[in-house]
Amino acid sequence: MSRPRQERAVRTRERIIRAAAEVFDESGFSGGSISKIVNRAGTTMGAMYHHFSSKEDVARAVMAEQDADLDFPPGEDGLQRLLDISMELARQLRTSVLFRAGVRLAVEQGDFNMRESAPYELWIKRFTEQLVAAEKSGDLLPGVDVADFARALVGAYSGTQLLSEISTGRADLIERIAAMWRYLLPGIASPETIARLRIEAAPEGSTA
Repeated sequence: MSRPRQERAVRTRERIIRAAAEVFDESGFSGGSISKIVNRAGTTMGAMYHHFSSKEDVARAVMAEQDADLDFPPGEDGLQRLLDISMELARQLRTSVLFRAGVRLAVEQGDFNMRESAPYELWIKRFTEQLVAAEKSGDLLPGVDVADFARALVGAYSGTQLLSEISTGRADLIERIAAMWRYLLPGIASPETIARLRIEAAPEGSTA
């Protein structure tokens, strides 16, 4: 395949994934159809089935690429950056269609006979990286199992965002995540460490 054709194929696949994210975000897996995705992408059924074997296959791609558009806040790795990332994720769940669709599909996996932990393992890995840095800098209490806490954190975060989505369409998600941290932090950090942490979202448009 020539380079122009390869590049065109990559762009078509990306367009289909983005269109699928919009459709799944609006209608869920059950309400989203291949025809809706094809129409939204402005492509053909042939192009769709060249890249994906089924609607389930497209859904897997959306879940796998859910973090493609995310911008993580800068800063030194550790507990504060973990807090900052978690708050930024709360914001981007309200603004990134690809991220939001990937999260929705991860919750709705039973609708397409899938039991895939990869969408959750992605965030367990990212959170573990920050917790390892926090452990090295002495910000965690002795005896904290970073891998175990990362899994508990992903579970707590997933449940919190789902409840917020059901209750308010995620309008209060940032506040709920902040409340979650106020209860979780005493289990992993000393009062002195907690006192110097900031549990808030950066202002809209800020890169700090």
